[in-house]
Amino acid sequence: MLGAIRYRGPDESGIYIDPYVGLGQVRLSIIGIEGGTQPISNEDGSVWIVYNGEAFNYIELKEELLKKGHRFATETDTEVVLHLYEEFGPGCLEKINGQFALAIWDAGKKELFLARDRMGIRPLYYSQKGSEFFFASEIKSILMDPDIERSIDLQALNQIFTFWTTLTPKTVFKNIFEVPPGHYGTVKDGSITLKAFWRIPYVAYQERMQGTLEESREELQDILKDAVRLRLRADVAVGAYASGGLDSSITTALIARHFNNNLKTFSIGFEGQAFDESPFQRELIDYLGTDHHQTLATNSAIGQHFDEVVWHCEKPLLRTAPVPLFMLSQLVRDNKYKVVLTGEGKYILSPVLHVSTEAISQWIMRTRVML
Repeated sequence: MLGAIRYRGPDESGIYIDPYVGLGQVRLSIIGIEGGTQPISNEDGSVWIVYNGEAFNYIELKEELLKKGHRFATETDTEVVLHLYEEFGPGCLEKINGQFALAIWDAGKKELFLARDRMGIRPLYYSQKGSEFFFASEIKSILMDPDIERSIDLQALNQIFTFWTTLTPKTVFKNIFEVPPGHYGTVKDGSITLKAFWRIPYVAYQERMQGTLEESREELQDILKDAVRLRLRADVAVGAYASGGLDSSITTALIARHFNNNLKTFSIGFEGQAFDESPFQRELIDYLGTDHHQTLATNSAIGQHFDEVVWHCEKPLLRTAPVPLFMLSQLVRDNKYKVVLTGEGKYILSPVLHVSTEAISQWIMRTRVML
């Protein structure tokens, strides 16, 4: 199972096995590089964790746990999450500012705890076969068991042609499911019980921000700067995507102006002029003066890599858009970078901050030089 996803964690791997459970993890080390091999246990070895992701506020959480008497053997955010679960149970998920998929085994209770971040950024799949329960970051790991059924779920296929993706908990494979975003699951005797710990909030009108455009601009800038600051916490170099669009341009500008004057950026150009944003990328890079690297997505290269991308995505694709992202990731890897920041989630920005899209557009235009 680990061998099937070795490329996800090329730095190291680890396994924990007892009479009831087997846990394994392949690691891409970002925080606490030394001594962070997973699975990681608590002080007495009664609770174990495998974890994919980042808890951006782990430093603050660790300080809180130290005051409560917890002791740490590593400098990783993984161990912080483990002790957070010991202290708060499933309530720990409400405290984590991050993106994650995790599994925690409680040897005393003979119970497995699974959880996935609020927006489902990190993948987490599972399947059941009799009294056995399997979980993994990718479906291909689960399919390593030859007794797991390998067939297409026709209802899921219908969802893909309707919504461009499956609707959780379904996957395109029959009897293989994914933990829904913002949910956790408790596995006992081979059976899982799922429960939501977060849903997209609705804020009543009278509770929304009622400030002026200027106040909205300041609030938005403070939130974005703080979000970028937290995501730059790493023991390795952090780069940025510079697509030429508003999202990545804003995050890249925030990094370059406030946090990293030697920022390395990455972008992709297209052979087809209708899709190429290279002129906008060059304008941004010339303005910020970053150490920039670009690759070109030719039509032939997109065709060459398409089958490999389908293998990674593990579902039918209705367009080739993921292929250029795959090629861009290769460019990052070739430059020996593990982490990049990019702009995503623009469609939920306005309702979360309760600021109109018109205000955001005006803020962007007015603060270009300030950024």
